[in-house]
Amino acid sequence: MVNRRLGMNLQWSSPVHCIRTGRVAHKRLDADDHPPAKCLRLSAEGDTHTPGLLASSPVSPTSSSPVPLIHPGPSRIGPFLLLPLADRDSAHSAMDTDTGDELLCKVFNMGVYQEKIRAYGILPPHNNVAGIRDIILGERKAYIFLDKDFGDMHTLVKSCRRLDEEQACKLFHQVAQAVAHCHHNGIVLGDLKLRKFVFTDEKRTQVRLESLEDCRVLEDANDDSMSDTHGCPAYVSPEILSGATPYSGKMADMWSLGVMLYTMLVGRYPFHDPDPATLFSKIRRGQCCLPEGLSPKAKCLLQSLLRKEPCERLTAADLLVHPWFDMPPPCQDVALGKQEVNSSEQMVPSFDVEKEDDLFC
Repeated sequence: MVNRRLGMNLQWSSPVHCIRTGRVAHKRLDADDHPPAKCLRLSAEGDTHTPGLLASSPVSPTSSSPVPLIHPGPSRIGPFLLLPLADRDSAHSAMDTDTGDELLCKVFNMGVYQEKIRAYGILPPHNNVAGIRDIILGERKAYIFLDKDFGDMHTLVKSCRRLDEEQACKLFHQVAQAVAHCHHNGIVLGDLKLRKFVFTDEKRTQVRLESLEDCRVLEDANDDSMSDTHGCPAYVSPEILSGATPYSGKMADMWSLGVMLYTMLVGRYPFHDPDPATLFSKIRRGQCCLPEGLSPKAKCLLQSLLRKEPCERLTAADLLVHPWFDMPPPCQDVALGKQEVNSSEQMVPSFDVEKEDDLFC
């Protein structure tokens, strides 16, 4: 096996170099190294569909028996021991046998991995954005190693039903910092949602963007025009649904941030309906109700993000200086309205629409 240490200022070429700080290596597997076995994956979280949003699951809804999970033993890739994660496709828990570090490994086909990690070579390091620790290249697969996480924000909100404003403010500010850093450096994230942000500590107080593999790198920093229509229905912006392309990728990100914040504070998505056509119609109108119990500053921020017209939304830089972040309000125990207390929509749906799905074509 060949082990080559990377410098900090190398240009992107073939093979791709990682220019993040910290322990970064670029290795190629010998021909007799084998990629890890892959396990089957059930629908995210293993829960059922909650009314009001679309679900996507490889398990047939008419099936009377669950699909058994295959749990192969650990595989060895270079110095790493890999164990597939049942709830995350093409992802493995990894342990560096040299250092004992626990990492997360993502596996890509060799033909696409350079594009998948391109943004890491462009974006300067940031505490709230994941960085690559190691890269190992096989004959057909590329193994990208990132820092281990302690669960995602969707799971936290689902388990808590909703977050009080003090906790939501601390977490959402870190989310906003990550998005602002990306936008400032010419990267549009796209398909933003709570699942994309994970915790870096067991106490779940520190947040980072889980990866940059689905982002868009702008060729012209002043032109963020987009035309693709991939994303999760609950988070998609009105202009994407209208089909009036091109649209501003950065402003679509800001809408998604508004959906994220609403979900954190209220415990359900701002737009929901069991019928997809009705759901999209509600999003196009861009009108949602803000329940009682939210502070005036929180309502102001939500209204500034969930604006139907993209040009009227806050930019990422504007978001960081919003007064809501100045002094987090105390924990609130005010109910969010009698009509919502016992509603099944109070829960954040546990399913996740896969990023590969072309939802709007």
